[in-house]
Amino acid sequence: MIRKVSLQDLDAFRQIRLEALQRAPHSFASTYDEWSAFEDVEWRKRMDIAIFVAFAQGVPVGLMGLKRSQPAKMRHRATLVMVYVRQSLRGSGLASALLQAVEAYARTEDISQIELVLREDNEPARRFYRKRGFAEVGVIPDGFREDDNRFDEILMTRSLEQAQ
Repeated sequence: MIRKVSLQDLDAFRQIRLEALQRAPHSFASTYDEWSAFEDVEWRKRMDIAIFVAFAQGVPVGLMGLKRSQPAKMRHRATLVMVYVRQSLRGSGLASALLQAVEAYARTEDISQIELVLREDNEPARRFYRKRGFAEVGVIPDGFREDDNRFDEILMTRSLEQAQ
């Protein structure tokens, strides 16, 4: 089951977000140490965007957020954030189902363009998004630094108007 979570789901969100940061640390700009130190008030602030969680037998196993652009002339755009699917469920179609739920929600909110950034060496994610109609539209040189390593970030976008 996939659903858009609310503040009442804070514990489920915290559980899957911390799992994501712990098990896939190279996929995120944020760190487990950073988020695990948050007080509840900070967690609630982080839930001010549309967050979708996939549950299996009541346990959160996947996550995808959608952060809408706020300026009036950019409100048709939103960015995918916090994308994660538990390793044992990758390849099961769960990521596609999460993306479909996010896109359906975006359409109800008059969001017509979804964007994302990913680290250049995340080839599985690049393939996933390409297969779902996202196009690479740019590169942010040296956009991601981890330890002594530097990575470019790839910008991808998809129009929901063309995808209908």
